[in-house]
Amino acid sequence: MRSRETLTRSEEPSIVEALSRSLEWREDADDLTLGVDLGGSKILTAVVGTRGQMLSSDRSKTPAAEGHEAVTRSILESAHRALEQAGVSVSELLAVGVGAPGLVNLCTGTVATSPHLPGWRDVPLRDMIQDGLGKATFLINDANAAALGELRFGAARGVHDFIYITVSTGIGGGIVIDGEIYSGVTGIAGEVGHMTIDDDGPACNCGNRGCWETLASGTALAREAKRRIEEGDSTSMLGYVDGDVDRVTAKTVQSAAEQGDALAGELITRTGYYLGVGLANLVNIFNPELIVIGGGLSNIGDMLLEPAFRIARERAYREAFEAVRLVRAELGRNSGVLGAAAFALQEMRREDP
Repeated sequence: MRSRETLTRSEEPSIVEALSRSLEWREDADDLTLGVDLGGSKILTAVVGTRGQMLSSDRSKTPAAEGHEAVTRSILESAHRALEQAGVSVSELLAVGVGAPGLVNLCTGTVATSPHLPGWRDVPLRDMIQDGLGKATFLINDANAAALGELRFGAARGVHDFIYITVSTGIGGGIVIDGEIYSGVTGIAGEVGHMTIDDDGPACNCGNRGCWETLASGTALAREAKRRIEEGDSTSMLGYVDGDVDRVTAKTVQSAAEQGDALAGELITRTGYYLGVGLANLVNIFNPELIVIGGGLSNIGDMLLEPAFRIARERAYREAFEAVRLVRAELGRNSGVLGAAAFALQEMRREDP
């Protein structure tokens, strides 16, 4: 019997639809913040109004291999482009919010380390952006930012206890308890992608083995596809990459599976199995009202999510699973940038009630 989960959404809602859901948070829309969603491969920057309306959107590549100073310069350049696009000056901003991947210390405003930003160690990103723009800046983990975005404007609006999960290159998470992001003692809570699922599993960039993201992420799916191809398994996947196995990605696997490729379908089901194991752990530990699943890999849809939800149902306590709703994120790739902006607004109002 199907539980209360919602498997997929046919398409992401428009920003206008997202805005209509955000109106109850605050009636006026006078305060403007700048949101920055920093990832290992992309920087997304937007000028955002109180109701979540995006007045601009600038997307650029992250020069991760060039070090943190180059990345910071790219963020500042993206910020100025977003401001120019919106017709807004820095002086008109209330604050800046930055969502960054990895272990983020909210107290010091530093990125302690990040598996997706090579060489980063105790980088004072908050102060570097604040000095570069001359505007109060607040730093938050990127998955926590996305959770806040869904809380204020998306799938979790009005929900007080939920978990947000992004399943993409890696797996990140944000935990919301009583309507607030739970950040832990130093701000690094929510690193659900690094709970151990298989203690003899693949090595992870964090230094551990068998982390959830080494088994259920887009990177994990692509890795297993390459391994099986190199072992000689029959598949059409090589036809999508001109015979170059090194170019196989999670998207390659998805495309082949959608055309009926048996190996690709098997690999997605396997990834869904491990995704479900992790979801069961979260359901049992937190007993949440809602789990919101975002990230690029979730766009595979039912092929991935149906086995994931089935395994979660089988492994979680029945009472806990029957109480939870499992849904797709509503804000798509904008959840992080909207959440970063909302975080800046939230923190400014804490300081100046």
